[in-house]
Amino acid sequence: MTTSKTIAALLGPTLVATALMVFLNLDAMPGMMEGMSRIPMIIVLSGYAAFVPGLAIVYFHNQWSGGWPVLVTLFGWLSLVIGLIRMIFPVQLAGIMANAVPTLAAVLPVVGAVFLLVGGFLSFKAYGRE
Repeated sequence: MTTSKTIAALLGPTLVATALMVFLNLDAMPGMMEGMSRIPMIIVLSGYAAFVPGLAIVYFHNQWSGGWPVLVTLFGWLSLVIGLIRMIFPVQLAGIMANAVPTLAAVLPVVGAVFLLVGGFLSFKAYGRE
């Protein structure tokens, strides 16, 4: 359980901070996403930024049973797969993103809410008393 709490202590606040960034910049997010779609190298770099921690989580914490730690594993795998896709297909993703910005912008509040809930839960599990 120590590894679960350690990773949750890092992942939880990161998800909460990401959710706050999304909510506090909802109006600017479509422009940021459109700008990102014009520079595929940013997509590659964001892929590395997702892939490396995802790989670390999967390597050190690939647990699929035992309650809430499964959430840590799930986010590790999601990060790894999303990072890998961004690294391998940046130009294709840029094209998709350019066309999908209005749809993606409409989904952002839901993504922010999910990140806030999961991040808050993981933070509680990591920093709360047993």
